[in-house]
Amino acid sequence: MVKPVVVRNLHGQVVQELGRLIVGGEIAPGENLPREELLAERMKVSRTALREAMKVLSAKGLIESKQKTGTRVRDTLHWNQLDADVLAWRCASMPTEDFVEKLAEMREVIEPAAAAAAARRRSAEQLAAIEGAYEAMAAANGREEWSVADLAFHEAILHATHNELMISLFSVVETALGSYLALSARKAIDFKYSLPHHKKVLDAIRRRQPEVARAAMQKTVSDSRSNIRRHTKKT
Repeated sequence: MVKPVVVRNLHGQVVQELGRLIVGGEIAPGENLPREELLAERMKVSRTALREAMKVLSAKGLIESKQKTGTRVRDTLHWNQLDADVLAWRCASMPTEDFVEKLAEMREVIEPAAAAAAARRRSAEQLAAIEGAYEAMAAANGREEWSVADLAFHEAILHATHNELMISLFSVVETALGSYLALSARKAIDFKYSLPHHKKVLDAIRRRQPEVARAAMQKTVSDSRSNIRRHTKKT
């Protein structure tokens, strides 16, 4: 599930509002923002709060300011795509076929390797966490419960890798992955259709079979991708 962004100040509210407009495509790359005084008036904030917000959006790679041309939206190639806010804004505008495909590619690179590493290195406690998440998936009574448990399953596997870089990456892409898993469940006629695939991943990790775990996770990810593609074409 997408985590709500907590905003505690005026410039933070401006960051969220403008960020959503930019990432959602309502203000397109190459387009100039209104002049500072007009934008501050339109958003009902001080110019000081607006300037602070612009600094944040600039650090995220979304905008750039030049003395003669003003502030414009940068091309998406310059956006910090792994920034938590940018990911949340992109997820809020999902599903777009292009973004879903990129998320699927990301999963295919990371998760099979993570499953193999977890099979080699997991502790008894980490295995118990993976088992607990699987049991929650099996017991889920609805798509929302399933999606939460599904995300916990993949998170537990990444923690079992004992690879702090993989774990840190998960904390960054958690919003995107949660949205992807929820989308996959929504597209499925039976949202528990992938439970047997997850069981094969769990069993391989339990038995410390890295290559079996890798192949089982690859199948799980590929099947989820195919499910989304298949049902997207029908809509």
